[in-house]
Amino acid sequence: MRPMSFGLRVNRKWRLAALGCWWLLAGRLLAALTGPTLHFEDQRGTGPENPLNDFMYFIPLISPEAVVVHTNAGKTQQARILSRHWVTNGAEFRAVCEFALTGAGVQRSVFDHTDKIQRRRQELLAGHPLTHQLTAIQVAGAGRGSVEIAGRLTNGEPTVTEVRLRFNAEGQASPVSILLEDLASHNGVIGPEHELVARVKALTFRRQPGPPQMEVTLDSLKSATAGDSLWQHWLGSLKGMAVNLFLPPLTVTAEGHAAMLGFGRALATGQSTYRFPLATRLQAGAADPP
Repeated sequence: MRPMSFGLRVNRKWRLAALGCWWLLAGRLLAALTGPTLHFEDQRGTGPENPLNDFMYFIPLISPEAVVVHTNAGKTQQARILSRHWVTNGAEFRAVCEFALTGAGVQRSVFDHTDKIQRRRQELLAGHPLTHQLTAIQVAGAGRGSVEIAGRLTNGEPTVTEVRLRFNAEGQASPVSILLEDLASHNGVIGPEHELVARVKALTFRRQPGPPQMEVTLDSLKSATAGDSLWQHWLGSLKGMAVNLFLPPLTVTAEGHAAMLGFGRALATGQSTYRFPLATRLQAGAADPP
C-alpha cells in the first residue's frame, strides 16, 4: 500500500504543478491578446505613473488605418491620475478626473493612408482630393488635463454616454497636436499637400446612433511651414475657432470607441485599473534620434 500511496502523492504533485503551469501560460496568453493596463490608484490611494504610450494607447485602437508610434530617444513622458470627483442626481451622473502628463520627450502616432489611397484611387485620379485627413497625433512634453465623463443610472448601474479628454487644464497650453493634410493627385501622382498643424483642446466620444465617431476640438490651426511668432499664434487661434465650425467628427473603429467608453466607466466608478483591448492595427515603431 505504501508504494501506491507514494505514487498518488507524486501524481497529485504533478497535477498541481501542471495546473500552475497552465495558469501561468494562460495569464501570458491573455496578456498577449490584450493591450496595456492603466493604473489609477495604488494601495496608498495615490495615482501611480503610467508610461505615456500606455495612456495614449487608444490612438491605434480607434484608428481604422495602420498606426506606427515613434518616440524620441530618452523620452521620459508619464501620465498620472490626480483626482476623481463624482456627482449624481440618481438618474444621471457626471465625473471629472484630473490627470498630469509629466516628463520630457515627444510621442508621435503616424497614420498610414496606403489602404485608403488604394480604395479611393480612381476618385483621387479624377481630381477629387480627400481633404483634412488625420495624418499624425503628437504629444510633446508635459501638460495638465482632465477626463470628463457623463452617463445615466439604471437601477444603480452606470452607463457611460460621453467621454471627453481635455488637454488644456489650469490655463496650460495643450501638449497634444494633430497633423492634417489633403491627399490629391497631380499628373497622376498621389501625395499629400496643404499640411496643417492643429493644437488639440479636446477629444470627445459619445454613445449615439450611427457609426462610432470622435469629435476633435481645436485651440489653434496653422500651416506646417508657419513660424512660432506671437502673430502666428494669434492667427492660428482664430483659425482654430473657425475650423471647429466645419471640421466633421472623425470615424473611428467600434472596438476603439467602446474601449474609450469603458475607460471612462472605469474612472467614474472608482476602479483602480483599466486594461485596453489589443490594438491590432498598431505596427512596430522605433525610437527616433534625440
